Amino acid sequence: MCGIAGLLLQKPRSVDRELVARISQRLRHRGPDDCGYLTLGKGPARASREYTPDPTTTALLVHQRLSIIDLSRGGWQPMKSPDGRYYIAYNGEIYNYIELKRELESSGAVFHTTSDTEVVIAALARWGTGALSRFKGMFAIAFLDTRDRKLLLARDPFGIKPLYFTNWQDGFAFASEIKPLLDLPGVGRQIDPGRAFDYLRFGLTDHGDGSLLASIRQVPPAHFMEVPLDASSTPRPTAYWKPGLAEPNHDSIKANATRLRRMFLESVSLHLRSDVPLGCALSGGIDSSAIVGAIRHLSPSAEIHAFNYVADDERLSEAKWASIVATASGATLHQTSPLSGNLVEELESLIDSQEEPFGSISIFAQHRVFRLARENGIKVMLDGQGADELLGGYLPYLSARAATLARSGRLAKLAGFIRAASRTTGTPVFSILARTANYLLPPDMQEPFRKILGRQLTPSWLNMNWFRDRGVSPADQDYTPDRDVLHSSLLRTLTETSLPHLLRYEDRNSMAHSIESRVPFLLPEISDFALSLPEDQLISSTGTTKSVFRTAMRGIVPDPVLDRSDKIGFAVPDRKWLIELDPWVKNILKGGIQLNLPFINHAEMNKEWDAIAAGKRRFDLNSWRWVNFLEWARRFDAIAA
Repeated sequence: MCGIAGLLLQKPRSVDRELVARISQRLRHRGPDDCGYLTLGKGPARASREYTPDPTTTALLVHQRLSIIDLSRGGWQPMKSPDGRYYIAYNGEIYNYIELKRELESSGAVFHTTSDTEVVIAALARWGTGALSRFKGMFAIAFLDTRDRKLLLARDPFGIKPLYFTNWQDGFAFASEIKPLLDLPGVGRQIDPGRAFDYLRFGLTDHGDGSLLASIRQVPPAHFMEVPLDASSTPRPTAYWKPGLAEPNHDSIKANATRLRRMFLESVSLHLRSDVPLGCALSGGIDSSAIVGAIRHLSPSAEIHAFNYVADDERLSEAKWASIVATASGATLHQTSPLSGNLVEELESLIDSQEEPFGSISIFAQHRVFRLARENGIKVMLDGQGADELLGGYLPYLSARAATLARSGRLAKLAGFIRAASRTTGTPVFSILARTANYLLPPDMQEPFRKILGRQLTPSWLNMNWFRDRGVSPADQDYTPDRDVLHSSLLRTLTETSLPHLLRYEDRNSMAHSIESRVPFLLPEISDFALSLPEDQLISSTGTTKSVFRTAMRGIVPDPVLDRSDKIGFAVPDRKWLIELDPWVKNILKGGIQLNLPFINHAEMNKEWDAIAAGKRRFDLNSWRWVNFLEWARRFDAIAA
């Protein structure tokens, strides 16, 4: 787990020492244990811990190391291949490196360290881009071929690790984060109109190959780029894997639960490979509880440290559930309980580390959990991200399954399902029906329906003429023409609307505290299997979410947790906190006028907040997005395109 960056120069020249130091410093929190630089110029490539300017430089790699596997100097980067042809700067972990190492050794490879990095460079040298689909783990890789003068950039299948790129005044650049790229001359700070609308209206970020800044792009998940050192244009990313809907699985729920249990335990076992102390984020929900339980199942005598956030609102607190899991597993439970005032104190640093706006204040709670872990000497954390998107864990999936039943004409079963799901989860029938209509109604019928519900697609606080002039066409995020709405919705949340930004939150919050966060649910084989499962094994006929996974975890997770029908997570009382912070919120909203963002109707925005603060209007997360977006734009000097 590390931070990487690199520059490719169109014309040989010396890269300013202060610029390189600034890039390195920007990434230091991602890897405070060591650093390294590689310079490729007229002569042989040169790698060292000290950067030395070279007037013939055409490529530069920067690496900040967080030592996790092989803590010796043998794991230092940028690492070179034995023949000196290849160099690598790599961020992440390949958990099956031991198995790959054996395979490569059987073909004649010789290894001199116990690091996974040496295995990665040997695998890429042997199999080329074909190695990417063999890696089980998370990664952002910069692999330099000094003979053929090209740079391979690659990102893991789900985009767990970030990898951004841009063009600057002297060529091409990439980095693990956005801020180092903004330090480069010629990189603009114009806001991308489509991304601005996606966030302000729906809270969406991080999907595809763009970012909120038009000049900054990212290598999409499961893609690679081969960038010639001597080319003037940037090639398009190429996919090496794509999550998709497999052939339907017709096995019984018992058989599928047995198989899922085996796959999950194998993944957790791989994710426990580490030479430093590990811990777990434990919300008290099924997914994080499953990870803690799996560790105890695999290692009866292991010392387990679990970290939990306790909300200052009893309705949102999962302390009871986390305590049940900790007691059953024998884990040491650590808890943090930040208050609304802490958000004010830390928002600027949180925005700096997240680099783009985030969907709710719960990200602050997660940030505090990782801080607590670091304070207790933990350097690696396991978390449950991805399970909800793969296995149908969110309550809106109830409506997706209802929409599937409606599209297939199973109306009697539909009526029974909606009634049962409402009883099981406590979700009002009307709410399930309203969301079901969103999935089924075509876009031209969405707006009248939304007006009835008071949830317009184009609210008055957005200047839609500005967006339309720039080619942004509002579209509902739920509608799909597919017959199988549930599986289509799972795939979309996995690749577009949910998981991408959750992984960014996780990466930035963990790395802000120099912690490597691992997500055992996210392996391609688990994804392929989950997306093949029958709808009634994902969400039962009674509305029980993640039905097959609950079955799989019997005996590993305490029954009271598996039998939960609610879902909370690290939830913060957003409304309570923002109302408590009313003067602070008003100051940000009124100050936002000075940013001169023409796509926001500031008068309407302030008017709506005043009504919310006075209890005359329903609170929703739009309020947080206003605050977060305006503060982000101020901190990053973002401007309207």
